Amino acid sequence: MDTLRIVIVDDEPLARALVREYAAADARLEVAAECANGFEAVKAVAELQPDLVLLDVQMPKLDGFEVLELLGRDQPVVFITAYDQYALRAFEVHAIDYLLKPFSAERFQEAIGRARERLRARTPADVEAIVREARPRAGYAERVLIRDGADVHVLPVDQIDYVEAQDDYVAYSSSGKQHLKDQTLAAVEASLDPARFVRVHRSFVLNVDRIARVELYAKDSRMAILRDGKRLPVSRAGYARLQQLL
Repeated sequence: MDTLRIVIVDDEPLARALVREYAAADARLEVAAECANGFEAVKAVAELQPDLVLLDVQMPKLDGFEVLELLGRDQPVVFITAYDQYALRAFEVHAIDYLLKPFSAERFQEAIGRARERLRARTPADVEAIVREARPRAGYAERVLIRDGADVHVLPVDQIDYVEAQDDYVAYSSSGKQHLKDQTLAAVEASLDPARFVRVHRSFVLNVDRIARVELYAKDSRMAILRDGKRLPVSRAGYARLQQLL
């Protein structure tokens, strides 16, 4: 790979200008876009498909980890961050390169060189593990971010009816609509408040407020009937978890 097309994402104009200055000194770098927030970043990546994203961690609206989740495991990223012990430890464990502010032109070129090596190796990042380890737990999720092409949907958790595993994705169901996200059901279960959401089956996590009743379907099998008439299977283990809440 000769020319590396990069997208710079940082809410601080001076920080973007510094990266642009360092990039201009390398004839094999092309700045495809500059973004001042995570929403712009998701749109730019979807439309421009850059080779590499230089992504600030600390940003308003969407932080760098939320952007990483939306971009997915196949988008190479170099994080830019102020000192954060959790983030730095996660980056080192998962061999993700990062630039610690303030950084020099030499350190920038070193990070670009490592990124070129990773691009040649085509090694996808373990996004869920990086996000889980780098971002300290600050309570359960209050919203879910879902990418739809260049757009980002923000879904408050109280609007989620249930979540269904679908191969490598999960489908968030809300008011009759489904939103696909590249995520595991285990990660969904860990992110939602267990007092409100229960894994009732290996393929379903259910908002208990949506349950109208639970019926016996067959031996050791039950069916949850939702307020909108939707029927979801409930395993024996799922029913035991439900009984602890209902």
